[in-house]
Amino acid sequence: MPRSIFSINRPLTAAELNARRRDLVRLGLAWLAMMQVMMFALPGYLRIDAGPNDSIEVLDWAILLMNWASLTLAIPVVLYSAWPIWRGLHDAIQHHRVTMDVPVSISIVAAFIPSAVATVRGEGEVYFDSVTMFVAFLLTARYVEQRARQSLDVGVLGRALVELSEPLRVQSDRVATVFVLAQMGFALVIATVWWATHPEHALEVLVALLVMSCPCALSLAIPISLAATHANLAGCPDMSEAEREMLFARTRTIAKQNLFGSLGWHVLTMPLAAAGLVTPWLAALLMFVSSLAVFFNAWRLYGHPQRFIHARRGAPPTSQSAA
Repeated sequence: MPRSIFSINRPLTAAELNARRRDLVRLGLAWLAMMQVMMFALPGYLRIDAGPNDSIEVLDWAILLMNWASLTLAIPVVLYSAWPIWRGLHDAIQHHRVTMDVPVSISIVAAFIPSAVATVRGEGEVYFDSVTMFVAFLLTARYVEQRARQSLDVGVLGRALVELSEPLRVQSDRVATVFVLAQMGFALVIATVWWATHPEHALEVLVALLVMSCPCALSLAIPISLAATHANLAGCPDMSEAEREMLFARTRTIAKQNLFGSLGWHVLTMPLAAAGLVTPWLAALLMFVSSLAVFFNAWRLYGHPQRFIHARRGAPPTSQSAA
């Protein structure tokens, strides 16, 4: 039987274990805060101007209190849970590179600071639910990506799998860099148009576009596919050279499906956000859905050698094997 898709064939060092614990604490805090902030945001979504004036005043007071509670919960998420993002932004600035952390940090700042100002003033839109949701979903995708990369960093992969992974990683990095640059330029142009025509919605559209410019699924596409392939190799060490080549060919196919499928998902949803039809929290959800789709598509590689074993024993191949 193949091992877990995230199996690691060596003990983790003390530094790696501590880093994993910190990541889990940051991730858990982000998810807990997100669930509470989503609950606090509900009165704002339910507010309508119809009804008695005293009822609206009571609801407005409740919304103001919920906004302050959301701000209190969002601060540790932005400062502690999102710390790896700020560290990545610092590294990107230091090395004069545009990485995934650049649009991510801009979107967090663009959503959090105006929301904090609106809370202090007692008027205006707040996006604390979008901020906490975005950070929670992003950290989840990154944790899965990190586990996938650790499962490959074992020193027993063999030259064939290393040669398979390197071109895919280079292609993924190139596509993600071009996408981030194009998406940031697109977001600024669209936000400028909204600012000139409907300034009251410009910030919301900008935040939604910046959230969708996070190429989480793109960065996850290659590592998660290679992790599934590594689990197959570890679980079926007696695979023949021909069987390994079949597995590697399927890995290339699924990795490219993940890479260009997630890119297509972003391209299809960008016009919706540009038209103002996607709110920031919905943009964060769409980003997370694309990451889940990449993960489950890569999961199709898991257990693939068992079909080779059945074929060696004379069992008819499945339609998926035949593909």
